[in-house]
Amino acid sequence: MAPQRVPSVVFQTRVRDESVPGPNPFRWQEVTSEEIFAGKTIVLFALPGAFTPTCSSTHLPRYEELYDAFQAEGVDEIICLSVNDAFVMFQWGKAIGAQRVRLLPDGNGTFTRQMGMLVRKENVGFGDRSWRYAMVVRDGEIDAMFVEPGFADNAGSDPFEVSDADTVLAYLKGEAAPAAKPERAAFEG
Repeated sequence: MAPQRVPSVVFQTRVRDESVPGPNPFRWQEVTSEEIFAGKTIVLFALPGAFTPTCSSTHLPRYEELYDAFQAEGVDEIICLSVNDAFVMFQWGKAIGAQRVRLLPDGNGTFTRQMGMLVRKENVGFGDRSWRYAMVVRDGEIDAMFVEPGFADNAGSDPFEVSDADTVLAYLKGEAAPAAKPERAAFEG
C-alpha cells in the first residue's frame, strides 16, 4: 500500500508586517501544505482549541520543552494545528510564551476535515473542532499517526494518552510503536 500524503490545502495565516499601520501590524499570508511539508520531517499535533486547559497546560508546553530533543531526531519543525483562526492562535501563543512550535490555524477546518479528524463538539459549545492526534510527516507522506482513543462527535471525554510529546519522541527514537497506522478513515484527498 502506498504511503498516504497529507491533504493539499491552503492555510490562511497572519504574519507580522511593520508597514501595516495601527495596533495590529499583520497581513494575510497564504501558505500551502506543499510549502509546509515538502522536503522536511515535520511533527504535527492537533488539538481541540487554543486556550483550552489540557492544550495550554500540557500539550503545547511539552512540545516546546522537548523541541531540541525532536531536532536531535531529525525533525525540522513542530507544528501545532487547531481549528481556530489566525488571530486566536497568535494570541494564544503569545499568552503561553510559545516561541519554537509553529502555531498553524485551520480556521475553516479544511485540513482537519480532509484528514478525517474533524468532529462536532457542540456538547461543550465548541462547534466543529479537531480530534486530538499527532503525526510524523516525512516529505509530505504520513509516517506514523498517534490518534487519541474514543474518536467520536460530541465525545464525553477528551483523552490525552498518545498524542503527547513524550510518546511521539519515543517513537522517533525507536523506543515505541505508533499509536495508529497511517491510514485515515474518511480521507477526502
